[in-house]
Amino acid sequence: MHLVVASYNIHRGVGLDRRHDLARISGVIAEIGPDIVGLQEVVCENGSPLADQATYLAARLGMQMVMGVTRPHGNGTFGNVLLTRLPVLGWATCDLSRGSREPRGCLRVDLGANGRAFHVFNCHFGLGLRERREQIVLLADFIRASSRLEGPRVLMGDFNEWHRGPVTRGLRREFSSPMRRMRRTHPAVFPLFRLDRIYWDVELEGETFHAHRSRLARVASDHLPVVARLRVRPGAAHEHPYVVGDQLPPAE
Repeated sequence: MHLVVASYNIHRGVGLDRRHDLARISGVIAEIGPDIVGLQEVVCENGSPLADQATYLAARLGMQMVMGVTRPHGNGTFGNVLLTRLPVLGWATCDLSRGSREPRGCLRVDLGANGRAFHVFNCHFGLGLRERREQIVLLADFIRASSRLEGPRVLMGDFNEWHRGPVTRGLRREFSSPMRRMRRTHPAVFPLFRLDRIYWDVELEGETFHAHRSRLARVASDHLPVVARLRVRPGAAHEHPYVVGDQLPPAE
């Protein structure tokens, strides 16, 4: 079985030309054709259909939607969203907010495919180095708290780490893979920084991994999406819990 998964910071639907155009965002996602896509910086307000961005994108793309709220926004909410074509089995959220910094969070969605469970974590980390150090510890606690679940994990999101630091080191140890999983995604028109990542368990095999660099993607948001094509390794052991967590930083 193969899965196409993507992570995309949609910048509230505002492109590099400062136009608010959700049709462009849905067009970029349609170009990718994912089974699962994690979105960051999504606005869900009451009013016109375009104001509820998650519902609009899900309907336009024919996908299910789960939202993890991180803070209020106008007369609605703001946060991370997962769109999927797979059955949703459950979901949970984790508050990654630190002090007076902008509220951040992680959304976990449990999905079913081919009689298996998969667990997708969609994160948006902060801009400060100390903030990210504390957030990787909070993420580790969230993962360990979910240890009763079984099945492989996929972790994605905008980690806001401009250089190799605690996030990169911790996640590399936890999600080992021979495939290089860092591509330049920001700013979209001429990407310099590897902010957007996808990690997966060794039970899954990465076949391809790339930043989606279409003409539309270069203007629709300030980030490019990253895309991975995954398959379950033949003969992979399924009886073990999906959480390892030992390689992530311990709580301090």
